Amino acid sequence: MNDILSEKVIKRSVTIAGHSTSISLEAPFWTILQDVAKAEKRPLSALIEEIDSRRGTNLSSALRLYVLDYLLRRS
Repeated sequence: MNDILSEKVIKRSVTIAGHSTSISLEAPFWTILQDVAKAEKRPLSALIEEIDSRRGTNLSSALRLYVLDYLLRRS
């Protein structure tokens, strides 16, 4: 069984509104964000750009909160 508490942080570069930025998230968050983008038939960068435009906190936290909200709404 995978121990989610030992997940390593993965840093990725994405382009948001024409600017490259680095985002650090644990692998499960990246996986769910990719799944959401695929289900919505759009690039991951477009999903991240939308979340970025609505955020009230730093981008990594906003992405984690988005994933949490997404999972809670699905259950």
